Amino acid sequence: MPDLFAPVEVGSLRLPNRIVMAPMSRNRADAAEAAHALSATYYAQRATAGLIVTEASPVSPQGRANRSAPGIWSEAQVAGWRLTTQAVQARGGRIFLQLWHAGRISQASVPPVAPSALAAQGCAAPHALATEEIPGVVAQFAKAAENAKAAGFDGVEVHAANGYLIDEFLRDSSNRRRDAYGGAAAKRARFLLEVLDALEASWERGRIGVRLSPANPYNDMRDSDAQRTFGEIAYMLGERGLAFLHVDESGEAFDWKAFRRRYAGVYIANGGYDRERALAALESGHADLVSFGVLYLANPDLPERLKQQAPLNRPDRATFYGGGERGYTDYPALAERR
Repeated sequence: MPDLFAPVEVGSLRLPNRIVMAPMSRNRADAAEAAHALSATYYAQRATAGLIVTEASPVSPQGRANRSAPGIWSEAQVAGWRLTTQAVQARGGRIFLQLWHAGRISQASVPPVAPSALAAQGCAAPHALATEEIPGVVAQFAKAAENAKAAGFDGVEVHAANGYLIDEFLRDSSNRRRDAYGGAAAKRARFLLEVLDALEASWERGRIGVRLSPANPYNDMRDSDAQRTFGEIAYMLGERGLAFLHVDESGEAFDWKAFRRRYAGVYIANGGYDRERALAALESGHADLVSFGVLYLANPDLPERLKQQAPLNRPDRATFYGGGERGYTDYPALAERR
């Protein structure tokens, strides 16, 4: 039976446990929209995770939803993230950068781009990407992946979830295209697959992961047949030999067991998991690893706490986004409570 605290092979990496730190926006970038020394402290405190996936990092100015998320398109940002990778790896950790383009959720002044000129609720109408414009956006991901390698990351995760650009291509409520990028699910997945192909200029497949959220309606997202759409996408991704598929299982009614059977590869489950649910998911074979969000935010030594079944720190929601050390790097470890 798989053990939450046992080593596991993920792509070309061997991880010391099956506990993943999920990507969580913290909105603490500096004036250059870069990660910095405090970011390095935050991630290094959590280096005992089997794997850390960073907060979403915009691949270009066009793809940012705000100016407080640390990007990965400039030299200053590469240098900022390098502080984090060095700090995490010095403590024996492994860390992937999550590559993000916010699509129609991007700042209206950019202006935002999307597969179709359909606005999310409360957002400005986006520019529908012309077919000939799409390779330029793919190139943004490719350059960001190259920058991630220069910054010292162990791999990259493609953010194809939560109503951002790639997810907008995948779902039929936001993609009404009639060219090679719209229509059947396989055609709507073309943009994601082209991004993955482009990343291979910098990374082997065993260092590339993908994040999906098939049933999450966040950012005004829907699909007329999500089970079929994402089942097909899971199958296609399973044929590519990626490091993992990382799935947000929150949201509307969905058959997660059937979806999981469609993916042939390492599966990371995410979405409100606690110790008991995580152990059950591993025991049943549903998941190979489990990622934790808020629990990791408030408990820098989460693997040890889960192993000991020790009390958990209570998260301070008022400090989730923006600010300084408070609610970021000041949560105590178990050793500090004794």
